[in-house]
Amino acid sequence: MSRLRAHPENHLVDRIGWLRAAVLGANDGIISTASLIVGVAAAAATRNDVLIAGIAGLVAGAMSMAAGEYVSVSSQSDTEQADLAREAKELRESPAFELDELADIYVKRGVDRPLARQVAEQLMAKDALKAHARDELGISDVTAARPVQAALASAAMFSVGAAMPLLMVVISPVNALVPVVSAASLAFLAVLGAIGAKAGGANVLRATIRVTFWGAFALALTAGIGKLFGTVV
Repeated sequence: MSRLRAHPENHLVDRIGWLRAAVLGANDGIISTASLIVGVAAAAATRNDVLIAGIAGLVAGAMSMAAGEYVSVSSQSDTEQADLAREAKELRESPAFELDELADIYVKRGVDRPLARQVAEQLMAKDALKAHARDELGISDVTAARPVQAALASAAMFSVGAAMPLLMVVISPVNALVPVVSAASLAFLAVLGAIGAKAGGANVLRATIRVTFWGAFALALTAGIGKLFGTVV
Protein backbone atom coordinates (compact mmCIF):
# COMPACT_ATOMS: atom_id res chain seq x y z
CA MET A 1 0.00 0.00 0.00
CA SER A 2 2.85 2.40 0.83
CA ARG A 3 4.36 1.77 -2.61
CA LEU A 4 1.06 2.76 -4.25
CA ARG A 5 0.98 6.00 -2.29
CA ALA A 6 4.54 6.74 -3.37
CA HIS A 7 3.64 6.24 -7.03
CA PRO A 8 0.59 8.40 -7.82
CA GLU A 9 -0.69 8.23 -11.39
CA ASN A 10 -1.56 11.40 -13.28
CA HIS A 11 -3.52 10.43 -16.38
CA LEU A 12 -3.68 12.73 -19.38
CA VAL A 13 -7.42 12.15 -19.76
CA ASP A 14 -7.89 14.18 -16.56
CA ARG A 15 -7.04 17.26 -18.63
CA ILE A 16 -9.48 16.64 -21.44
CA GLY A 17 -12.19 18.98 -20.17
CA TRP A 18 -10.18 22.19 -20.10
CA LEU A 19 -7.49 21.19 -22.61
CA ARG A 20 -9.89 20.80 -25.53
CA ALA A 21 -11.54 24.17 -24.90
CA ALA A 22 -8.22 25.94 -24.29
CA VAL A 23 -6.49 24.61 -27.41
CA LEU A 24 -9.56 25.21 -29.57
CA GLY A 25 -9.92 28.75 -28.22
CA ALA A 26 -6.28 29.75 -28.74
CA ASN A 27 -6.13 28.13 -32.17
CA ASP A 28 -9.31 29.87 -33.30
CA GLY A 29 -8.10 33.15 -31.81
CA ILE A 30 -4.90 33.11 -33.82
CA ILE A 31 -6.38 31.88 -37.09
CA SER A 32 -9.56 33.97 -37.18
CA THR A 33 -7.96 37.22 -35.98
CA ALA A 34 -4.84 36.83 -38.12
CA SER A 35 -6.98 35.99 -41.14
CA LEU A 36 -9.16 39.04 -40.51
CA ILE A 37 -6.10 41.26 -40.13
CA VAL A 38 -4.43 39.89 -43.25
CA GLY A 39 -7.62 40.21 -45.29
CA VAL A 40 -8.15 43.84 -44.26
CA ALA A 41 -4.46 44.70 -44.69
CA ALA A 42 -4.38 43.11 -48.15
CA ALA A 43 -7.19 45.47 -49.17
CA ALA A 44 -4.75 48.37 -48.68
CA ALA A 45 -6.32 49.56 -45.41
CA THR A 46 -4.47 51.80 -42.95
CA ARG A 47 -2.87 50.47 -39.78
CA ASN A 48 -5.65 52.07 -37.75
CA ASP A 49 -8.33 50.30 -39.82
CA VAL A 50 -6.52 46.99 -39.39
CA LEU A 51 -6.23 47.47 -35.62
CA ILE A 52 -9.92 48.34 -35.26
CA ALA A 53 -10.90 45.27 -37.27
CA GLY A 54 -8.55 43.06 -35.26
CA ILE A 55 -9.79 44.33 -31.88
CA ALA A 56 -13.40 43.93 -32.96
CA GLY A 57 -12.59 40.40 -34.10
CA LEU A 58 -10.96 39.62 -30.74
CA VAL A 59 -13.93 40.81 -28.67
CA ALA A 60 -16.59 39.28 -30.92
CA GLY A 61 -14.67 36.04 -31.27
CA ALA A 62 -14.08 35.63 -27.53
CA MET A 63 -17.76 36.19 -26.77
CA SER A 64 -18.80 33.86 -29.56
CA MET A 65 -16.44 31.12 -28.35
CA ALA A 66 -17.66 31.48 -24.76
CA ALA A 67 -21.32 31.39 -25.77
CA GLY A 68 -20.80 28.52 -28.19
CA GLU A 69 -18.88 26.40 -25.70
CA TYR A 70 -21.38 27.10 -22.93
CA VAL A 71 -24.39 26.21 -25.06
CA SER A 72 -22.72 23.13 -26.54
CA VAL A 73 -21.40 21.73 -23.27
CA SER A 74 -24.65 22.65 -21.47
CA SER A 75 -26.51 20.50 -23.99
CA GLN A 76 -24.16 17.65 -23.16
CA SER A 77 -24.70 18.27 -19.44
CA ASP A 78 -28.49 18.28 -19.90
CA THR A 79 -28.31 14.96 -21.71
CA GLU A 80 -26.13 13.47 -18.98
CA GLN A 81 -28.52 14.67 -16.26
CA ALA A 82 -31.52 13.26 -18.13
CA ASP A 83 -29.77 9.89 -18.47
CA LEU A 84 -28.85 9.90 -14.77
CA ALA A 85 -32.42 10.75 -13.76
CA ARG A 86 -33.76 7.92 -15.91
CA GLU A 87 -31.16 5.52 -14.49
CA ALA A 88 -32.05 6.54 -10.92
CA LYS A 89 -35.72 5.84 -11.66
CA GLU A 90 -34.88 2.41 -13.07
CA LEU A 91 -32.78 1.61 -10.01
CA ARG A 92 -35.73 2.42 -7.74
CA GLU A 93 -38.26 0.47 -9.78
CA SER A 94 -36.20 -2.54 -10.95
CA PRO A 95 -33.10 -3.01 -8.76
CA ALA A 96 -32.81 -6.74 -9.55
CA PHE A 97 -32.85 -6.11 -13.31
CA GLU A 98 -30.29 -3.34 -12.93
CA LEU A 99 -28.04 -5.65 -10.92
CA ASP A 100 -28.18 -8.28 -13.68
CA GLU A 101 -27.52 -5.58 -16.28
CA LEU A 102 -24.41 -4.37 -14.46
CA ALA A 103 -23.15 -7.92 -13.99
CA ASP A 104 -23.64 -8.60 -17.73
CA ILE A 105 -21.46 -5.58 -18.54
CA TYR A 106 -18.60 -7.06 -16.51
CA VAL A 107 -19.11 -10.49 -18.06
CA LYS A 108 -18.77 -8.95 -21.54
CA ARG A 109 -15.49 -7.41 -20.39
CA GLY A 110 -14.10 -10.82 -19.52
CA VAL A 111 -15.05 -11.34 -15.86
CA ASP A 112 -16.48 -14.72 -14.81
CA ARG A 113 -20.21 -14.46 -14.12
CA PRO A 114 -20.10 -15.37 -10.37
CA LEU A 115 -17.37 -12.79 -9.79
CA ALA A 116 -19.08 -10.26 -12.05
CA ARG A 117 -22.27 -10.57 -10.01
CA GLN A 118 -20.35 -10.22 -6.76
CA VAL A 119 -18.61 -7.09 -8.02
CA ALA A 120 -21.91 -5.65 -9.22
CA GLU A 121 -23.54 -6.31 -5.83
CA GLN A 122 -20.71 -4.63 -3.92
CA LEU A 123 -20.58 -1.60 -6.19
CA MET A 124 -24.35 -1.13 -6.12
CA ALA A 125 -24.35 -1.45 -2.33
CA LYS A 126 -21.86 1.41 -2.12
CA ASP A 127 -23.27 3.74 -4.83
CA ALA A 128 -25.58 2.14 -7.36
CA LEU A 129 -26.13 5.24 -9.49
CA LYS A 130 -22.43 6.02 -9.73
CA ALA A 131 -21.65 2.44 -10.75
CA HIS A 132 -24.25 2.47 -13.51
CA ALA A 133 -23.27 5.99 -14.62
CA ARG A 134 -19.67 4.94 -15.06
CA ASP A 135 -20.03 1.44 -16.50
CA GLU A 136 -23.37 1.62 -18.32
CA LEU A 137 -23.59 5.26 -19.42
CA GLY A 138 -19.89 6.12 -19.63
CA ILE A 139 -20.26 9.17 -17.36
CA SER A 140 -17.52 9.82 -14.79
CA ASP A 141 -16.08 12.74 -12.85
CA VAL A 142 -13.30 13.04 -15.44
CA THR A 143 -15.51 13.17 -18.54
CA ALA A 144 -18.54 14.98 -17.06
CA ALA A 145 -19.59 18.14 -18.89
CA ARG A 146 -18.55 21.44 -17.22
CA PRO A 147 -20.12 24.31 -19.23
CA VAL A 148 -18.75 27.25 -17.24
CA GLN A 149 -15.21 25.87 -17.20
CA ALA A 150 -15.31 25.22 -20.93
CA ALA A 151 -16.72 28.70 -21.70
CA LEU A 152 -14.17 30.57 -19.58
CA ALA A 153 -11.21 28.55 -20.83
CA SER A 154 -12.27 28.97 -24.45
CA ALA A 155 -12.88 32.74 -24.21
CA ALA A 156 -9.67 33.40 -22.27
CA MET A 157 -7.50 31.39 -24.64
CA PHE A 158 -9.18 32.90 -27.70
CA SER A 159 -8.22 36.34 -26.37
CA VAL A 160 -4.64 35.22 -25.76
CA GLY A 161 -4.41 33.76 -29.25
CA ALA A 162 -5.99 36.82 -30.90
CA ALA A 163 -3.65 39.18 -29.04
CA MET A 164 -0.62 37.67 -30.78
CA PRO A 165 -1.38 38.79 -34.36
CA LEU A 166 -2.67 42.12 -32.99
CA LEU A 167 0.70 42.70 -31.37
CA MET A 168 2.39 42.10 -34.72
CA VAL A 169 0.21 44.81 -36.29
CA VAL A 170 1.50 47.31 -33.73
CA ILE A 171 5.19 46.52 -34.18
CA SER A 172 5.29 45.71 -37.92
CA PRO A 173 5.96 48.21 -40.74
CA VAL A 174 2.74 49.21 -42.50
CA ASN A 175 3.95 48.00 -45.89
CA ALA A 176 4.85 44.57 -44.47
CA LEU A 177 1.77 43.80 -42.39
CA VAL A 178 0.59 40.87 -44.49
CA PRO A 179 3.84 38.86 -44.60
CA VAL A 180 4.88 39.68 -41.02
CA VAL A 181 1.49 38.89 -39.45
CA SER A 182 1.18 35.73 -41.56
CA ALA A 183 4.64 34.41 -40.70
CA ALA A 184 4.32 35.25 -37.01
CA SER A 185 0.85 33.73 -36.78
CA LEU A 186 2.01 30.49 -38.38
CA ALA A 187 4.88 30.38 -35.89
CA PHE A 188 2.42 30.93 -33.04
CA LEU A 189 0.21 28.15 -34.40
CA ALA A 190 3.15 25.76 -34.62
CA VAL A 191 4.09 26.45 -31.01
CA LEU A 192 0.46 26.06 -29.91
CA GLY A 193 0.13 22.77 -31.77
CA ALA A 194 3.28 21.45 -30.12
CA ILE A 195 2.19 22.57 -26.63
CA GLY A 196 -1.30 21.11 -27.04
CA ALA A 197 0.08 17.80 -28.31
CA LYS A 198 2.62 17.63 -25.49
CA ALA A 199 -0.02 18.36 -22.84
CA GLY A 200 -2.36 15.77 -24.33
CA GLY A 201 0.30 13.13 -24.93
CA ALA A 202 -0.23 13.17 -28.72
CA ASN A 203 2.29 13.14 -31.57
CA VAL A 204 3.92 16.60 -31.55
CA LEU A 205 5.01 16.65 -35.21
CA ARG A 206 1.64 15.52 -36.55
CA ALA A 207 -0.26 18.07 -34.44
CA THR A 208 2.11 20.89 -35.44
CA ILE A 209 1.84 20.14 -39.16
CA ARG A 210 -1.94 19.83 -38.97
CA VAL A 211 -2.56 23.16 -37.26
CA THR A 212 0.03 25.01 -39.35
CA PHE A 213 -1.37 23.71 -42.63
CA TRP A 214 -4.92 24.82 -41.92
CA GLY A 215 -3.71 28.15 -40.58
CA ALA A 216 -1.73 28.80 -43.76
CA PHE A 217 -4.73 27.84 -45.88
CA ALA A 218 -7.01 30.28 -44.01
CA LEU A 219 -4.47 33.11 -44.22
CA ALA A 220 -3.87 32.59 -47.93
CA LEU A 221 -7.58 32.49 -48.67
CA THR A 222 -8.45 35.66 -46.77
CA ALA A 223 -5.41 37.52 -48.11
CA GLY A 224 -6.50 36.65 -51.65
CA ILE A 225 -10.06 37.79 -51.01
CA GLY A 226 -8.85 41.01 -49.39
CA LYS A 227 -6.54 41.72 -52.31
CA LEU A 228 -9.28 41.01 -54.81
CA PHE A 229 -11.86 43.26 -53.20
CA GLY A 230 -9.29 45.94 -52.48
CA THR A 231 -8.35 46.05 -56.12
CA VAL A 232 -11.95 46.04 -57.32
CA VAL A 233 -13.05 48.77 -54.92
